[in-house]
Amino acid sequence: MGSMDGYLQALSLVAILILAPMTIHLIIHKDDNTVFVYVESETEDEPDEDIIGREIPQLNRSEVARIATFNIKVFGKTKMGKVDVVNELVDTVLQYDMVAIQEIKDIDETVPHDFLTVLNNASGNSWNMSLSPRSGLQEDDRSSQEQYAFYYNTSVFREVGNGSLFNDTNSDYFQREPYMATFELLNGSGNYSGFNFTIFTIHTKPASAIDEINSLHNVIESYRENHTAETDLVLLGDFNADCSYATSQQLWESPMRLSQYNWLVNDLADTTVSSTDCAYDRIVTLGDLNGRLVGTWGIDTSITNSSVSDHYPVWFDLYR
Repeated sequence: MGSMDGYLQALSLVAILILAPMTIHLIIHKDDNTVFVYVESETEDEPDEDIIGREIPQLNRSEVARIATFNIKVFGKTKMGKVDVVNELVDTVLQYDMVAIQEIKDIDETVPHDFLTVLNNASGNSWNMSLSPRSGLQEDDRSSQEQYAFYYNTSVFREVGNGSLFNDTNSDYFQREPYMATFELLNGSGNYSGFNFTIFTIHTKPASAIDEINSLHNVIESYRENHTAETDLVLLGDFNADCSYATSQQLWESPMRLSQYNWLVNDLADTTVSSTDCAYDRIVTLGDLNGRLVGTWGIDTSITNSSVSDHYPVWFDLYR
């Protein structure tokens, strides 16, 4: 990635150019494993020059809910049988309060349940999951079926109803339909905080990444048309949104770059474990999530073994 100074300068510049006018992203610091960025909403009363230099809120970890997205490469029985790999996966997931997992590949659908058991055995908290059916329901997509799962700490989140795959029957936008679930955010006492949100996750088909990214806008519009109540929305996952699969120009022209969408992970990020430098994994919100969006996001680069995954977890924070 080059020198850190050059990287931070470039990252700041791209954040301002790509994500304006809705937000300004300022690099605050980098520790051993994570890049942090602060997002500040712009208003007429708060011009850009007043934002520059503002420091990140100093919040205790218990004051925020931390949500991650993580493509666990070919997460099936073979990987689940490797104790050292599973231990690292458990340690990684337990850093967060919710993790959206992509690329669960077990035709018997037992691996996600087995992983939940291991998580609960290792955690001092109770964890649950919202598990999708095997995505890729169209006949021409069944050779690439995967499951999605939201693993979540039940002292921080409570699922509302049951999650579902996007109904892609008529349009066949996706190789693997996005999975959506709605959650209540709990406060530090374990009670409802007054905030709920719907979260979508996807693993796009690499060769059709830009078309599928564009189609996410249709998913959001369809969801909003069918839900009269105001709902805060988050989209995250392995978008394959970079390098040979999606150019910066294509992303610029995407309906997913309309001003209503806030891309936390910008185009110069690197979410891959290998020597490639690609921002495949993304987090997108609609606005500031009713003021709950803290503005910190990170890429956990502590994973160095590609047998664990070829992707880094990427995360963001919500005020509890």
